[in-house]
Amino acid sequence: MHTPTPGEAAQDAHPNTWDRPSPAEHTRPTDHPRPPRPTDHPRPPRRTTPIGRIAAAAALTTAIGVGLIACGQGGGSGDPAPDVAVKNVTTTRAKQAPPPMAESRPTGLRIPAAGVDATGMLDLGIGDDGALQVPPASKAELPGWWTGGVTPGQKGAAVVVAHYDTANGPALMRNVAKVRAGDRIMVPRADGSTATFEVREIQQVGKEDFPTHKVYGATDRPELRLLTCGGPIKDGHRTDNIILYADLVR
Repeated sequence: MHTPTPGEAAQDAHPNTWDRPSPAEHTRPTDHPRPPRPTDHPRPPRRTTPIGRIAAAAALTTAIGVGLIACGQGGGSGDPAPDVAVKNVTTTRAKQAPPPMAESRPTGLRIPAAGVDATGMLDLGIGDDGALQVPPASKAELPGWWTGGVTPGQKGAAVVVAHYDTANGPALMRNVAKVRAGDRIMVPRADGSTATFEVREIQQVGKEDFPTHKVYGATDRPELRLLTCGGPIKDGHRTDNIILYADLVR
């Protein structure tokens, strides 16, 4: 599974890419477009300052014309994996937003509507192939945060990635279809605070229609993008991406 190249790999991150199933992990799919390699387009700078992170996101949306999550086959052995579908919905965001929070690394993810209560968060960077890393199949119950972007609660769009399923079976976002606009997403942070977001939009798109600029573009308030996979399985991969857009509410 990969998203567009949105920053350099965190040195302390060791996740894999969500790929085609194999007896152990997954091999990389070959039927999905990949983000450009570093030699083809400028890569955003290493995350250092808030200004640097904004510049990184801007460089990403300028350099990349297509970006998506490559989704490996799920459902586990012996059981056919069901199609995954959500109802696309958009609501109006609040005219006023709470003040942005200070930088603090995310440490978990809670989505009551989907039964999600993860007590850890992996750091995701960029792999040698230029693709955004995702949680390894062996840690499919943990989400991952793109370290090249802002931390959840800061001004801008923080990006979190989680599996719907893997070759080993259902994963953290197995109940994504239960999420509705207005539901809350809570992200505990290392400083003891919790960034609470409200889902404003739910979008399911095919791989060829991934809204790179909408997901990674600059925002004027704290927002969250939660990315997972959906749709039917075709040639060993789920065909769609499911994106939750959420706004900080407290």
